[in-house]
Amino acid sequence: MTIKNHTSILPYKEVLFQVLLHVVVFIFYSYDRRNPRIEPYQFVFFATYATAAFVINYSLLPRFLYQKKHWQFILGVVVAITVVILLEELVIERIYFPDTRGRRFLGVFFSLWAVLPVITVLSGFKFAWDAIGKQQEVESLKSTIRESELKFLKSQINPHFLFNNLNNLYSYAIEFSPKTPEIILKLSSVLRYMLYECREKFVSLSKEVEQLENFTELYEMQIEERGTVNFSAHIQYPEFQIAPLILIVFIENAFKHSQASQSDNIRIDITIQLLEDGELHFSCKNSFRPMGNTENLAKGIGLENVMKRLKLLYPKAHKLTIEDSDDQYEVYLSMQLTQQTRHELYHY
Repeated sequence: MTIKNHTSILPYKEVLFQVLLHVVVFIFYSYDRRNPRIEPYQFVFFATYATAAFVINYSLLPRFLYQKKHWQFILGVVVAITVVILLEELVIERIYFPDTRGRRFLGVFFSLWAVLPVITVLSGFKFAWDAIGKQQEVESLKSTIRESELKFLKSQINPHFLFNNLNNLYSYAIEFSPKTPEIILKLSSVLRYMLYECREKFVSLSKEVEQLENFTELYEMQIEERGTVNFSAHIQYPEFQIAPLILIVFIENAFKHSQASQSDNIRIDITIQLLEDGELHFSCKNSFRPMGNTENLAKGIGLENVMKRLKLLYPKAHKLTIEDSDDQYEVYLSMQLTQQTRHELYHY
């Protein structure tokens, strides 16, 4: 694998920033109310400071400080400043001020007072620029990891649903049930939605509810005369979006929970209501008998995945409550949804 090194070529934004920064600092450095003109020697002095800052910014910072080699970085800075002071005292001042400042060395502290402010400002802004860039890279990496985790969690739902319903379809096919074609159509519709229409991060709420109803009817066929299933949805504001395959896990868990524990008197109530401000209220209740083996069902992979997705997609914008009483399992979920744009509405 080849890794390209882009450090030798500066992005144009950074070049523009550095040019503007040097112009502003030079103006402040050279401006004098008593002598508003810019003298040639000021360009020369500033050029030495800028050169030292360039060495610190593009050599010492990436090679030592960012690699946590602090002592090497400090030593490099000391050497760079020392070279600037010696060049200033032994060469430049003797050329431009041979009869005054160039005749004697005024001291280290006096020289540092002239050198350090300019170099510190130029290097400090470069350090801040790098810190902002690094923060942006971290945020981008976090976003990439987050998207990858969401895709992984979503991919685990489809096989989970498919395996369960293929087993049910196989049972109906063996019995030559007349409901087999209807089951195939419902299953095809739901799978088509899962595989092709759920690739986006968010989907139309109306379409999601439509497929939830198909999904519920698909499972309801398995109950037949053993109980009742109530599905109620009040969606008056279709412009809102929802993360796909969130609610379906709770519905599937309700059917599995009930059927695994009781052979009759099954009752499942599903209610979906959307308020005008986009707050969605979802309720799913199912009956069960405690003597059944349902402990693992309430903690299955589907439920764990949907909880993780809720934390990733709706941080501080959802509230999930699960109550387990003697004979009823209840899920309450409220979510703050987002609206679609006009373009998205037209696309749908």
